[in-house]
Parts: sequence; structure tokens; C-alpha cells
Amino acid sequence: MSGLADRPPDAVVGRPVVHESAALHVTGAALYTDDLAARAHGVLTAWPVSSTSAHALVTLDVEPAYEVPGVVRVLTADDVPGVNDAGVKHDEPLFPSEAMFHGHALAWVLAETMDAARQGAAAVRVSYEQLPSIVTVREAIAAGSFQGASPTIERGDVDAALVDAEHVFEGSIEIGGQEHFSLETHAAFAVREPDGRYLIECSTQHPSETQEIVAHVLGIPSSEVAVECLRMGGGFGGKEMQPHGFAAIAALGAKLTGRPVRLRLNRTQDITMTGKRHPFLLEWRAGFDADGRLQALDTTLTSDGGWSLDLSEPVLGRALAHVDNAYGIPNVRAHGRIAKTHKPSNTAFRGFGGPQGVFVIEEVLGRAAPALGIPPHELRARNFYRPDDTTPYGQPVKDAERLPAIWAQLRDECAFDARQAEVDRFNTAHADRKRGLAMTPVKFGISFTFTSFNQGGALVIVYKDGSVLITHGGTEMGQGLHTKMMQVAATALGVPLEAVRLAPTRTDKVPNTSATAASSSTDLNGGAVKAACEEIRDRLAAVAGRMLGIDERDVRFSGGVVSGLGDGPRLTFAEVVGAAYLQRVQLFAAGYYRTDGLHWDAARNQGSPFKYFAYGAAAAEVEVDGFTGAHRLRRVDIVHDVGDSLSPLLDIGQIEGGFVQGVGWLTMEELRWDDGDGPTRGRLQTPSASTYKLPSFSELPDEFHVRLFDDAREDGAVYGSKAVGEPPFLLAFSAREALRQAVGAFGPEGRTVELGSPATPEAVFWAIEAARGTREGEVDAGGQGMRETTAPGAAERREEATRPARPADEGEPARPTAPLPVTE
Repeated sequence: MSGLADRPPDAVVGRPVVHESAALHVTGAALYTDDLAARAHGVLTAWPVSSTSAHALVTLDVEPAYEVPGVVRVLTADDVPGVNDAGVKHDEPLFPSEAMFHGHALAWVLAETMDAARQGAAAVRVSYEQLPSIVTVREAIAAGSFQGASPTIERGDVDAALVDAEHVFEGSIEIGGQEHFSLETHAAFAVREPDGRYLIECSTQHPSETQEIVAHVLGIPSSEVAVECLRMGGGFGGKEMQPHGFAAIAALGAKLTGRPVRLRLNRTQDITMTGKRHPFLLEWRAGFDADGRLQALDTTLTSDGGWSLDLSEPVLGRALAHVDNAYGIPNVRAHGRIAKTHKPSNTAFRGFGGPQGVFVIEEVLGRAAPALGIPPHELRARNFYRPDDTTPYGQPVKDAERLPAIWAQLRDECAFDARQAEVDRFNTAHADRKRGLAMTPVKFGISFTFTSFNQGGALVIVYKDGSVLITHGGTEMGQGLHTKMMQVAATALGVPLEAVRLAPTRTDKVPNTSATAASSSTDLNGGAVKAACEEIRDRLAAVAGRMLGIDERDVRFSGGVVSGLGDGPRLTFAEVVGAAYLQRVQLFAAGYYRTDGLHWDAARNQGSPFKYFAYGAAAAEVEVDGFTGAHRLRRVDIVHDVGDSLSPLLDIGQIEGGFVQGVGWLTMEELRWDDGDGPTRGRLQTPSASTYKLPSFSELPDEFHVRLFDDAREDGAVYGSKAVGEPPFLLAFSAREALRQAVGAFGPEGRTVELGSPATPEAVFWAIEAARGTREGEVDAGGQGMRETTAPGAAERREEATRPARPADEGEPARPTAPLPVTE
């Protein structure tokens, strides 16, 4: 097998090809899970009986549902032959006796039509014994309501460094969650085969885990369940863990009725029943020297996990591992904890906690820059990692020199200095409109922090006519993974791209797959596809060598032609394959890849959990209306490191999409919950596109420039590429920091700007009022005014600096010392 990063001169990888399903998408011909269900004969539809209480003991009377014409079966806990649980932590009852959030599915009705199922669910009588509920993070802290591990990453002597720091600042902020809002809602379709096995079509990012959950609910071995994912209409992490229960419901229905069962949430159900990006309460204290270099960071991150753990522990772990972002901080203490609230269980979302962790340090630098008298872009650059630096958890920062190179290229190409002068002139000339310009970097670790997930598999079949079929363990959710795998296969076999076809992801073809997540799917599955193709190619080379009369080591495969070095006879790929079949040479192979070099000490929260870091930087310019807080993105420039790109067109699309989705989270997507004392307490108040603002074309920047960083080959990944799915999301901090700059221009120079999150027009308006001094001492909801706590004498400074950077709520437990969870 050749080196992982070796790329032949005529490689199909690296070409800007279109998405393999692009024509199907734009014509509406692409099929999704529920399209397959709609074609089935005799299919039943499942509909949930949803709780109208945030927290209560419940009893059900299902008999009235059977009076509704068309209702066939009501599924309850009594029907479960195996384990009544939909999660891997065994804390998510599939049929609960205790409603844990508003909208919690208590039972499911199966009927001949969707309307009959809906009416049947409405007919079920639910009795509630109301229990106290916790809706907000601050309520959870006050009540001591926590779940899971409470880890700390620590390096150096933080307390002493804060004492010695020239400047010490402290602050806190609540940051909101984010709804995935995939175009395709959660969907599953189950069929019981004549031999008793189950075929599950599911919109899932983790087919193998869906298979395992279905099997343990039904009480059967995993070998009796096959899960297939044809494609998803978006996932963004929301379909990594949460589809399992829906698939189990469909499978249970198929078992009990002997008929196919479909389950598809409508938009309101999808928003109210499923988890979001974790909201966080961030509390921090940071120390700087006289030159503005970071000396210490002490921070506590409290995430809102919702009612069960789901993926909250690894999300928190990745957040803690990213509080440094791109900056070298010699002394760090980052503590995390997970609040348990009566809301849907929050889950993975693009970045998987990384954005919430990065928020800490970008907030620190954005708030501190005016007080230090240093331009924010200069303060950031001054604190970049340097070669030979290590992270707070002890991993060397490989290729650290790339970040200042990317930063310099971006600053030059976007004409940052000239535009900053132009922004200053505009702001001087306009009293009621201001502009802001900001640059922010990203350093994002690539790999699952749960080491065992860093493996991938593939099955490659070459048919006698020379056509190729590949199956791999990753799932397609629009990101172009399948397209890249086809490019990898075509390159490794030396055939045209059109000779390669891809089969749907399916657990009985490629078993024990890892989730399509952590931005690692191209690395893992691409490595497996490449390995399988090279095994087949090596066999074919021996055959071709005999046919050409040359040493097999001199055989070359390119563009469907097989030849030797220099001039000489040539064969088609199909001719060699046909001859190989007649010689009884195996024409298929199972490929496997595991990421090497990863290690983690869970007891000390130290090690190298990531294969490499992806780097990037963005510059954003905004304009803000001082009367309303309304704002628009005028221009965005990005330089991003994707290694040696496998598919530039797809990578640029991922960068653009990730950035815009990040802007949505940071500036407009606001989840609101009823936290009052009335009967609707705990209900989501933004359950649709009419009440939850998503980015649209009108929010795109007027100018959008994306450049892939050159000469960025990554020797440790397939054909020298790097992951691209999640890191660009964090580039959106440039838009938030540009808003901070624009808001600051409404007030006197040097005033610290405190900006709510998301920075909606309302939040921006109140920040403007505070900057102007019309709301002295007030900040937007969730924030606590940053203050410099440096005292004139060492004793006073020590007393202030050693105070814990977390609330002194009476009900809060002492800081636990549990190790950082490394599952993801």
C-alpha cells in the first residue's frame, strides 16, 4: 500500500466536481427515508402522544384511541420485549412513566393514515401528577441539578499567574442554543422481513448505533437488524444520537403488527421533541501582562444538557479542549459541568461543543481589547500559538506556523488596514449608522475524542466489465461525502470517475461503523476506501504485468488505461479485470482504516486526542442601525486550511455554509422557552420558522470571498486532505466581533462592549444604548458587566484573583474532580 498522502499526477481527487446527487436534488428526484416508506404497501403511520407538562408523573388510558377509525395499535411500555430505553446511557426511557419535558412522547399510535394516527393520539387520556420543573441553567445551578461527569483541564498555576498579571478581567455571559432545522425532519421506516429479520430505513448519522438500539429494544441480536441510510436532507449532528428511538418505535410497530411502519415528525414536532445545540453559561477571569499577552485563564462552563445525558459529556469535553482556540495561554483552569433541566435532551451540533468553548476566549479578547488599548486584531495576533507550543491538555500544536501565515494572507487580500481606515471615516461622518470590521482565527481539533470511534470500513467491488461499486461506513447528508469517496476510489484504482458507483450505507455491508461526525468521516472512510482499492489494484497489477510482459511494480493505472513505464502496449482496465476473473483473482476487498497516534489519559485529562488541527481566519464587515439594532453583513473574506483539497468545489461550499450557519447561531437564531409559573411552563415558544429566525439569502454578505490556503498538505490524512465540515462554523465569530466594533463606535473610545448572544437586533440595540451611556451599568440579558479586578497591591490582588470564577450559589456543590469524558 502506498503512503496515505501520495497523490498521482492525474488524480481524480483535487478536481472541482459537482455533488454526485446534484441533479437529483435540483430536480426533486432524490429519494429520502419517507419517500421509500410512501412507496410501501400496507404501511402504518406512527404518531406520538405528547406531554403537555414539563415534569409530571403520568398515567395513560389508551382505550379511547381504538375508537378512532383506522387506529390499529397503541404502543406503550408493556409492548417492549427487550430494554425500554432509547439511549446508550440507559437514561432515556422509550416509553416514560415520568414526563421530563413539554412534548415528551409518552406513547405512539399506529394507524392506517396520518390523520387517523393524529386523532388517535389526541384521544389518549393522560393524567398528570405535576412535579417541580427546572427550565433555565441558573435555576439548575441554584437547585444543584447536575448530571454526568464534571471535568477540569488544568495547566500551570492559575491563581499565582492572576496575582502577578498586570491586568485581570472577569465576566460572564449566557449563550443560546441552536435548532438544527434540517430540511428533512427525523424519519424512520421499518419492515419485518419474511425470515424475521428487520430492515430499517432511517435518517441517521450513526447507522450502527441505530442498529444496536433497535436490537436491544426488540431483545434480539444486532445480526437480525439491518439499518440503511440512503441519504439525509441535512443532519448537522442532530441525527447522530436522536434517531435511534424513532427507529426503535417503527421496528417495534412492525414486530407487533407484521406490517411496515413509517414515522416522520412534522416540523413542529421535530423542533419541540428533539435536542438542540447546548446553551452554556460561561464564567471567566483572565490575566494579561503589560504587553497584552495572555497569562492565565480561569473559566467555568455550565452546559444545559436537558433531561438526559445524550452526548452532553463529550460535547462538554470538546468545549473545554477548545477554550484556548488559537492562543497560547501558559496557565489555564477550565472546569465544566452539565445542568439537568426539563427540556429536550440537547445533543451534537456542528462543532460539537467547540464553538461554545471558543466563545470563551473570543469573548475575553473582544471585551478586553478596548480596556487594554490594543486593536482587537492585534491583540489576537499577539497571542497566537507559536511552533513547539502545546495545548492546555498537553498536545503539541502541529503546524502552528500556518496560522500567522493564514492571518497575514487574509489581512493582505482583504485590504484590512485600508478598509479599517475607511470604516473609521464612515463612522465619523455618520451619527446613527456605524460600521465594524473584525478578524478572528480558528484552530479546531480533528478526530473523535473517544479514540475507539476513529476507525472506518469500506467494501469495494469490481465487476467483470470493469465497473466499480463502493460502500462505506459514512452517511451522506448533503455534505458531499459520497462524492469524495467516489473520487478517492477512482484515483486509487486509476479509473474515470464515471466508472465508480456508490451503494447506500448499510450495516450488513459495512458493519460496526462510526458516526458520520467530528468532521472525521472523509479521513476514516476515505482511508478505508483507499485501502480496499489499493488491495484490488495490487492484485490487478500482477495480472497486467504478465499480460504486458513487464514487472508488476512498473504497471500504472490511469484514466481507465493500464500500461507500463514509457511507451509500450496499453490495456483497458476492463480487459485486465476480465483476465483477472478468468485467472480466479479476487475482485473485491474490504478496506479498513484506523487513526494512529491518538492517546488520552482520562485520569489527568492530558494527551493527544486529535490527529491534527484545522486552521482558518475570517474578516467580516458589518453595518448597524443605531435606532433599531438591525445590522447587515457587508463583506466576508475567508482563508481556510483544508489541506490538499479532495474536492475544492465541495470544500468551498462547506466553508460558506458553515460560516452562514455560525452567523445564524451568533446573531439571529434565538430559542425561547416559557420559564414562568403558569401551565405552559417549559414549552418552547419558537417552534416554527415563523418564530425562529434562520439565515436566509437576505442575511448573506453582499460580498463573500473564500480562498483555500495553498501548500497545506496533511501527511496524516487521505491524499493529503483535511477535514472541512465543522471548523468553518467558528469563523463566524468574526461577524460577532465586527458587531462589537460597530456598537463600540456609538460610544466613547475605549469603552468595553458587552453583547448578548445571539446578537439579535434587540440585543445589539441595548448594547448600543449601553455604549452611548444611556443605560449606565446595564447589559443585555445573560451578561454580567466585565470589570477589571486588578488591585494596586499584591495582597489585594491575590485575594481577588484566587476567588473562584463561578457563582457562589448556596445550592451549588463543591467542584468535583472527575476526569474529562472522552466519548464522542
